[in-house]
Amino acid sequence: MQGMPRNGQRVFEVSIYNREVRSLVKENQHHEFFDDYWADAQVRDICADSEDEARALMVKRYPPDDGFVIERVAIG
Repeated sequence: MQGMPRNGQRVFEVSIYNREVRSLVKENQHHEFFDDYWADAQVRDICADSEDEARALMVKRYPPDDGFVIERVAIG
């Protein structure tokens, strides 16, 4: 889990994958940097005040420019 809940925060489950890795794995190839497991959705827990904040924190850690796609954000 990224961070510990502070007063009023909730834990969110974020499902995220990498579209570039997913595409390469379908072609039996590998990404030069990211492991193949990123082809499948990975669930990460994060503490935030809101869904929007959880999403923003995840975008900082897993940038869309690097191929990451947030599939789902839910209260954990």
